[in-house]
Amino acid sequence: MRNNRAAYWRRWPAGAAGRDRPPLVGPPRRQARPDRHFTVHLGFTAADLVTAREVAVGYAEALSVLRPELAIGACALSPADAWHRAERLFCGALGPDAERCVDVAGHAGFHHAPGPGGLGWGDGD
Repeated sequence: MRNNRAAYWRRWPAGAAGRDRPPLVGPPRRQARPDRHFTVHLGFTAADLVTAREVAVGYAEALSVLRPELAIGACALSPADAWHRAERLFCGALGPDAERCVDVAGHAGFHHAPGPGGLGWGDGD
């Protein structure tokens, strides 16, 4: 190549990015991905399934206080060696304003939306 220069189609135009030299980092070629969902698995020991469910509900509720972006309705419990047998910890019933019930699965009475003073709906006692 003449004068040891890059081919014309790879040259930066003069004054690119307000300078005489090209920028060190170019713009991204593709758009950023939207946020994706991930799952965290917490292991603990318990005497039986009832105790394990109580501990798991406590962990989920405590984490939702510390991190409000936690999808508490998606929390599930399974034996450590059988993740395919996971059971939901929270009700998750859909409310009139598209809220999800955050009471424990199998609860009696009204469904309740998250947060203090959350909307209640359904057949209660």
